[in-house]
Amino acid sequence: MAIQEGDKLPEATLYVMEDGKPTPKATQDLFGGKRVVLFAVPGAFTPTCSQAHLPGYVVNADAIKGKGVDSIVCVSVNDAFVMDSWGEEKNADEIIMAGDGNGEFTAAIGLEMDGSGFGLGTRSQRYAMIVDDGVVTKLAVEAPGQFEVSKAESILEAL
Repeated sequence: MAIQEGDKLPEATLYVMEDGKPTPKATQDLFGGKRVVLFAVPGAFTPTCSQAHLPGYVVNADAIKGKGVDSIVCVSVNDAFVMDSWGEEKNADEIIMAGDGNGEFTAAIGLEMDGSGFGLGTRSQRYAMIVDDGVVTKLAVEAPGQFEVSKAESILEAL
């Protein structure tokens, strides 16, 4: 069953690039004691993700943080190297680009999707959430093929 509003994020490890190498980050470290906007994409460098989803958060990062958000985290079932390169290409300096290379976090929250028809394997659904001290207070999961409720502007309104 997929995670719901009011649920605590499960213990899991995501990876971010630090000092040129993938560095494990526990969900407790990323979300504990903080207000965080987390958004997920099916794949780095894919069309909607690269042309709209990540850029929307880049453009709106200051406004989102101005609403009392400590950090913005982008997660995808990609490795930390890919996430870091994608973030650099899109000038995502204000966003933590986190890789869920094995899809363990995505599976733990029940938001995986089957992208094998496109050669992608198991990936994350497109979603965004607001997390307060590890607890999901807002969850916006996109219907397949849609891009409305998880975009930066929608989450900014929800804040």
